[in-house]
Amino acid sequence: MADFEFDVVVIGSGPGGYVGAIRCAQLGLKTAVIEKDPTYGGTCLNVGCIPSKALLESSEHYVAAQKDLKAHGVEIPSVTLNLDVMMARKDKVVKQNTEGISFLFKKNKITGIQGFGKILKANHVEVTANDGSKKVITAKNIVIATGSAPAELPFLKFDEERIVSNTGALALKTVPASLIVVGGGVIGLELGSVWNRLGTKVTVIEYSDRLGGGTDQDCMNVLKSKMQKQGVEFLLSTKVFAAQKNAKNVDVEFESLTDGKKSKITADVVLVATGRRPFTNGLGCEEVGIQKDPQGRIITEGHFKTSVPGIYAIGDVIVGPMLAHKAEEEGVALAEMLVGQAGHVNYNTVPGVIYTHPEIATVGLSEEQAKKDGIEINVGKFPFLANGRARAKADTDGFVKIIADKKTDRLLGASLVGPNVSELIHEIVVCMEFGGSSEDLARSFHAHPTLSEAVREAALAVEKRQRQS
Repeated sequence: MADFEFDVVVIGSGPGGYVGAIRCAQLGLKTAVIEKDPTYGGTCLNVGCIPSKALLESSEHYVAAQKDLKAHGVEIPSVTLNLDVMMARKDKVVKQNTEGISFLFKKNKITGIQGFGKILKANHVEVTANDGSKKVITAKNIVIATGSAPAELPFLKFDEERIVSNTGALALKTVPASLIVVGGGVIGLELGSVWNRLGTKVTVIEYSDRLGGGTDQDCMNVLKSKMQKQGVEFLLSTKVFAAQKNAKNVDVEFESLTDGKKSKITADVVLVATGRRPFTNGLGCEEVGIQKDPQGRIITEGHFKTSVPGIYAIGDVIVGPMLAHKAEEEGVALAEMLVGQAGHVNYNTVPGVIYTHPEIATVGLSEEQAKKDGIEINVGKFPFLANGRARAKADTDGFVKIIADKKTDRLLGASLVGPNVSELIHEIVVCMEFGGSSEDLARSFHAHPTLSEAVREAALAVEKRQRQS
């Protein structure tokens, strides 16, 4: 070990990188993290999960003050939007989180290195600082945790003002009169929701005939209906094929995949949310022989090993859902494997959440996927309309759906749409981790009145035993 400066060097300080690095340090490994950006936290903390949730929260308060509080007897004569204050609050939340990572690095004696990391060969990483200076650091193990970047369309190049990625959509200086969202996935729906609530006319254009990809379509239909009532327009089975940026707006040309009809729509801003690509360019992968798949993801064997001994990869750069918590668990598992422990990630219980209103949360198999796979299942479903706490909150859209194996009753998955389901999903995740059944959930106490009772009722509904809350 004396031949190397570090036991582990992690390239990238996003959720996978910084959580994995902390676990390495906790296990006694001398650890360094290389980060190309001025602040730690990667996309998630800087221009992704955290700022988007801050704006979603603020925009929900704005709508509540405008419309929803009257039903509770709270009357506000005039509501005014101060976008500068809203954005400043978002920036403050981001700053608190990124500074928190710096604190954790110091607490765990992790060496933070600013600059762009490039692997020269096994055990050697070159770091290019912002001033152009270079240095080489050595480590027994190298972990690639560089995350992902927005996928750009050739005719919609990002300028982050009129044609924006998630980065630009989180930092618009004024509320645009109109916004076209290209892509009906998580990012498009969440950021479309933010600007719709603040007064923007939002049009979502999606190539597929469905929103949300593989997400349970019963859930997506509830969300789509709600967003349509809020003024969002959806064009499904529609291909965007050209665009022209003008001084004040962008013309977007599209074609219906059902009848071939071509049309054009103009908006102040276009958000391109057609997916993300692994960030592996410039890392030296090709030079050192690290193999990639056709999608540009790093190919790994068991235990996150790349084709080069001593070099590992986790998170968005490898196969699997591009989710912060998936990357975190991979970082922890890898750290434990490096010291001979049995690190493990259960990919069957990775939850997914869309933080719109209503929220959508899923885990495991959807009803549609289970049937497609030929699995015999029982389905329990319970509406929030029949939940006492949801009625008290005046937030009753949606339901909880539980999927259980027909023979064993083992939980196979769940799909939820409604209030606070981003929090409710986790009791199902834990139950699935322990190999639990719908009966286990149904026989567990749930305080009354709570939203979580809808989870229990859905579990009871698997055996047609549901009750009114």
